[in-house]
This record gives sequence, structure tokens and C-alpha cells, in this order.
Amino acid sequence: MSTDDTPLAGSVAEPPAPLSPLAAAGWWALDYLDAAKQQLRVLALPKAAKRWPTGDVGKPTILLLPGVYEHWSFMAPLGDELNRRGYRVRVVHGLGANLLGIFETAARIARALERIPTPTAGLVIVAHSKGGLVGKRILVGDADRRLGLHGVVAVATPFGGSRLARYLLDPGLREFLPDGATITELSGAASVNSQIVSVFGTFDPHVPEGSVLAGARNVQVPVAGHFRILSAPETREAVVAAVEALAPTAARANPS
Repeated sequence: MSTDDTPLAGSVAEPPAPLSPLAAAGWWALDYLDAAKQQLRVLALPKAAKRWPTGDVGKPTILLLPGVYEHWSFMAPLGDELNRRGYRVRVVHGLGANLLGIFETAARIARALERIPTPTAGLVIVAHSKGGLVGKRILVGDADRRLGLHGVVAVATPFGGSRLARYLLDPGLREFLPDGATITELSGAASVNSQIVSVFGTFDPHVPEGSVLAGARNVQVPVAGHFRILSAPETREAVVAAVEALAPTAARANPS
């Protein structure tokens, strides 16, 4: 686990500045178009890339966690890049549309990880949106490091919740209410924030509060959108750098 609090290049202290209504509407449209394309990726990638389980045993294994209503294939661009850099990549099966509660999902994943051997170089979770909250909850429950978890790289995660959840009928999505029990409890678990790198763009239509997390490394990339950010080359570079920052000894000892 890295305890260096020095921010990564590009880190910021404040949420992104708001856009004009017209510009925001345009980014909403582009973002949902990208989400639709990523949903179709499920048909082309029914299984994880065959090469993903292979890589440098001296580097931590990567566990991909998608967001709500997302298949793991949403994160295929990040998985491909990390594997290309020598990381072994795993995905979680059985989440369906990832609609279970954050705490229940975290508990299920932690139990699954306990049933398999801990990777020699440890584990780093790379997550999108809700997946980042699930990852933080796993960190909270792994205080004794039994899972070998170095930390979480969270992309576009609503650590402070999203006020838009008030307008959603799905009770599972209302879990993201900023003053709800789930977000309140996770916000209070600040002791693990130093093990988190929060990566976010210049505008996120789903997370108007922004993804800045106090005590974490906060990295802004020059990309707008909640879904488009996943396939941007700047995000791939930021995620690789974040993984290396969380597990510096293993990554630098075994350069790709």
C-alpha cells in the first residue's frame, strides 16, 4: 500500500467548473450515444479477453468493477491497456446489471476473493462509477489486508453521491442520495481514502457534485462524460499511472 500523499500530475483540489446548459445538453447526448455503443460491446465480447489472465506475476492483479446497469465489457478499453502493460486482469461474473446494494455487492465480492489464492503481488481494483463505491467498501472491510488489496482506482465515481438520484424511481439508484445512509457511511470511512485514486473528467452529467475525494489522489483528465471517459486514451494513461502509484514497488521492479 502506498502511503505517499503527493498528488499525481494533473490532480486538482476543486470539482470541475459547471458548463452552460447548452454545452451540458450536448455532452449528455454524446455520452449516452457512447453508452449505447458500449452496451452493444456485450455482443462482441461475451467472455473476457483470453489473454487477460496472463501477465507479469510481479505486478498486482487488476480486478475490474463496472458501474450500475453496466456489463464488465464497458471497461474493456482499460482492461486491454492494463494487460498490454503486463498486468493480469480479472472480471467479476454474476453481478448481472450490478443492481444489488453497494454493501451487499462488496460483501459478495470480498467472499469470492477470500475463496481464491491471493495474488503474489497483491490486487488493485479498477472501477467505474458505482464500482468505485463498492471498491471503497471492500477496502474498509479489508483492514487486515487478507485480500492483499493495495487500493482502488475509481473512474467517475460519485463519492459524495449524486443529487440526481432524487428524481429516479429505481430504489437501487436512490442509494446514491448525498444524504442517504450508504453515502453518509462511506463518506465517514475516510481512513481508506489514501488508498484511492479518483479519476474524473471535465464534466460528468451523472455526478454534478464531482468525484473529488478528500485525502485521495484526485486526477482530472481532459475528457467530458460519464461513459466516454472510459475509452479515452488520457484515461487509460491516468489509470495505469494510478495503479503504479498504489503498488509502486511491484510495478517499478518489473517494468513493462
